[in-house]
Amino acid sequence: PILHSDRGFQYTSKEYVHEVSKVGITRSMSRVGRYIDNAPMESFWSHFKDEYYYDHTFITYEELVVGVDSYINYYNNDRYQWNLKSLTPVEYRNQAA
Repeated sequence: PILHSDRGFQYTSKEYVHEVSKVGITRSMSRVGRYIDNAPMESFWSHFKDEYYYDHTFITYEELVVGVDSYINYYNNDRYQWNLKSLTPVEYRNQAA
């Protein structure tokens, strides 16, 4: 798994880096002054919360994991996006292939 974050002090501390690495997570963050990947991630999580999370109640962690996985599949394969010429992200990427 990949965990994207900003460059806040809590995400660059030695303790955080050690704990994340210990469980096999790859960290992702832009270089200073280069926020190219931050906007898409912020946009995705904003849509996730507005379109899915706030409308559901999760009793267990496993239910949350299934919900996130389900929404990621929906977002990539079924959710048409105006800024991608009214295509899904998968359809848009496949045009380049």
